[in-house]
Amino acid sequence: MKFIGNILWFVLGGFLTALMYWLAGFLFCITIVGIPFGAQLMKFGTFALWPFGRKVEDGKSLTGFFNLLFNVLWIILGWWEIAATHLAFGILCCITIVGIPFGIQHFKLAWLSLMPFGKKIV
Repeated sequence: MKFIGNILWFVLGGFLTALMYWLAGFLFCITIVGIPFGAQLMKFGTFALWPFGRKVEDGKSLTGFFNLLFNVLWIILGWWEIAATHLAFGILCCITIVGIPFGIQHFKLAWLSLMPFGKKIV
């Protein structure tokens, strides 16, 4: 079932979403200051490509202060809009019974994109 869900997700926009995340991540990685943000966008792209069968967990990190600092910067700089967009698409997908699995994947992406530093994808 995960395979079919991933194929449908890929065909119905998952590839384009992942491509946009990777492109934005690449552009952020051009500057040294943007590398941490670009790495998170690359993580989004990888998760957005094949989200079924994967989940987002808090990762163990030795740099807890920097995770907090970067998450605060992430929110202040306006990247919370990614989470709001995935939340809106998740709600729209959950209106129909067929769209519920896709809505759940959007909710996972919203959770990841709200505070991405210190999270890992399993």
